[in-house]
Amino acid sequence: MRFLYGGQAPEVYERLLSMLEDFQKRNPTLSDRRPGTRWSEKDAFLITYGDQVREPGKLPLQSLGEFLEEYAGGILSGVHILPFFPYSSDYGFSVIDYKQVNPDWGTWDDIKRIGRHFRLMFDAVINHVSSKSKWFQEFLKGNPEYENFFITVEEGTDLSSVVRPRATPLLTPFETAKGRKLVWTTFSADQIDLNYANPEVLLRIIDILLFYVEKGAEVIRLDAIAYLWKKIGTPCIHLEETHRVVKLFRAIFDAVSPYVIILTETNVPHKENISYFGNGHDEAQMVYQFSLPPLVLHSIHTGNAEKLSRWAAGLFLSSEETTFFNFLASHDGIGMMPAIGILTPEEIQELVEKTLRNGGFVSYKANPDGSKSVYELNISYIDALAEKGDDQETLVKKFMASQAIMLALQGIPGIYVHSLFGSRSDREAVLRTGVNRAINRAKFVRAELERELADERSLRHQVYYAYRHLLSVRRGRPAFHPNAGQRILNLDPAVFAVVRTSEEPEDTVLALQNVSGSSVRVAVDRLDLGVKDASSVVDLVSGKRLNPGEQEIELQPYQTMWLVGDR
Repeated sequence: MRFLYGGQAPEVYERLLSMLEDFQKRNPTLSDRRPGTRWSEKDAFLITYGDQVREPGKLPLQSLGEFLEEYAGGILSGVHILPFFPYSSDYGFSVIDYKQVNPDWGTWDDIKRIGRHFRLMFDAVINHVSSKSKWFQEFLKGNPEYENFFITVEEGTDLSSVVRPRATPLLTPFETAKGRKLVWTTFSADQIDLNYANPEVLLRIIDILLFYVEKGAEVIRLDAIAYLWKKIGTPCIHLEETHRVVKLFRAIFDAVSPYVIILTETNVPHKENISYFGNGHDEAQMVYQFSLPPLVLHSIHTGNAEKLSRWAAGLFLSSEETTFFNFLASHDGIGMMPAIGILTPEEIQELVEKTLRNGGFVSYKANPDGSKSVYELNISYIDALAEKGDDQETLVKKFMASQAIMLALQGIPGIYVHSLFGSRSDREAVLRTGVNRAINRAKFVRAELERELADERSLRHQVYYAYRHLLSVRRGRPAFHPNAGQRILNLDPAVFAVVRTSEEPEDTVLALQNVSGSSVRVAVDRLDLGVKDASSVVDLVSGKRLNPGEQEIELQPYQTMWLVGDR
C-alpha cells in the first residue's frame, strides 16, 4: 500500500482490513479451508460461455449445467464460465455490473448449481468497465465520487511509448458535464480503463473479488491484467505497480480464502508472461501457456517438432505452488505475440497465410511507430490445422495430436468448448458482425449437438470420444500431475517426446507424439520409463503391449503413444 499510495496508505490499509474482517465474519469457515492438494492429474477445465448451450423454454445457464453434468462429468474437474454478467460489447468483456448475472442467461443459483459438480473459474474483467456501467455514467454526469475513476488525458500528450494490444485509438472523446474529455480506452471505445492510481477504485475491485469468492469461485482469472496501471511516459504494460496489485490480491486470498487460485491472462512473450509467478510464492499460482498454441500449430503445419521441443525443454516452474494453464484454443484467437523470438518472422507469416487459405482471419495490433503487427489468428483450431485434401479421418488425427501434446505437458489443461466438440470455423458470424473473433464463438442448439454426438460418423462424435478417452487415461496417472517432473527427449524431428515422472506415488509416462503425416521409427530407451530393457511396455492410449525385445517403435502418422513400463 505504501508503494502504491504513499501518504494515503495508512487510511487505505485500515479500510481494507475492515473489509476483510467483515468478509471473515460473513464467511467464518473459508479462511480454514486450506488448499491441501491444490491440483492433481484429475484437473482439467472447460472454457465456455454461459449461454453456450441453448434450448427452448430454458435459461442458458440451466441448459449448460445439465449438459455439462452429462458430457463433462467424470472427465473434467472445472469450468471457466466466461463473463456471465450484463455487458454492452465484446461478448461479455465490457461489463456493465460486476455483481449481477446476465438475466437473459440465468441467476446466481444457476452458477451455484454448476459449482456443485465442477470447480468454478470466474473472470475478473478489472482493467476496464463498460461505458454503460453506473461508474462511467456517473463520471459523465460530473458526480465527484467518480471523477477520478477513469483516466483523462490532455490533447497533444505524447503517448507514443504506450504498448498497444489493438489497432483502435487509445483515447476516446466523451462529452461530460464538465466538457469534452479524452478518456483512456485500451481495448475499445466501449471499454473504459479504470484508474488504479485512485485507491477508491482498488478497494471497489477488491470488494468485487471477495464477492466472487463468496459466490463459489475457486479460480479468479485476471483478464488483461498486464495493462492495469498507467503512467504516461512508460509502456503502461507490466509496470511494477501492476505486479504489486497482483501481490496484494494474492496476500488477501491467502489470508481469507487460501484455497483460491489466481490465474493471470497476459498474451505476451513467454518471459514476460511467467513474470506473473513473482517469486513463486507471492503472485499468481497459474499463468496461461500462451506460446503453446502457435508452436503446436507450427509443429503440425511443418511436420517438425524441433522448435516446440526446444522451447518446452526450457520450461520450469518457480515453485510447487505454481503451474501452467495449458490451452490451444479459446474465445479469442491464436495469439502470435508469444511466438516472437521462438518462430522466425517467415514462419509466423506462413501461419498467417495458412489461416487465410483455410478461411480464417487475422487481427493486428498497433506499434508505436504507426505500423501494425500480427496479433492473433482468428480461426477454429481444427481448421487451422487442416490442409487441402484432408479427409475427416486425417483431420481428427491431426487435431487429436495437437490436443495430446497439451494434455501431456506439465500444467493444467484448459479445453475450449469448441475444441472438445470438434467445431469448425463460423465464417458467417464474422461477415455478419464484423468481429474476427466471432469465427470461434458459435452457440450450440442442445438437441442438434446431442444428435451429432450420437452419430458415430460425425466429426463431433469422433473428436469428443477421442478426447474423452485421452482425458480418462490422463486422470489415472500421477505422472500427469501438474507439477510432476518433465524432461524433453530429442528422438526425431517429427516426434515430440516428453517423459513425465512423479515421485510420490512413483509413476513414469513417456508421451510420444508424431506431428507428421508420415510413419516414423524411434529408438526408445526403456530406462526412460524406469524399467529394465527386457521389461514389456504398454501404450495407455491403444492398450497395446509392445514386444519386450523391441528397441524401435513405429509411430503412424499423427499417432499418440503414452508408454508405461509393465512392472
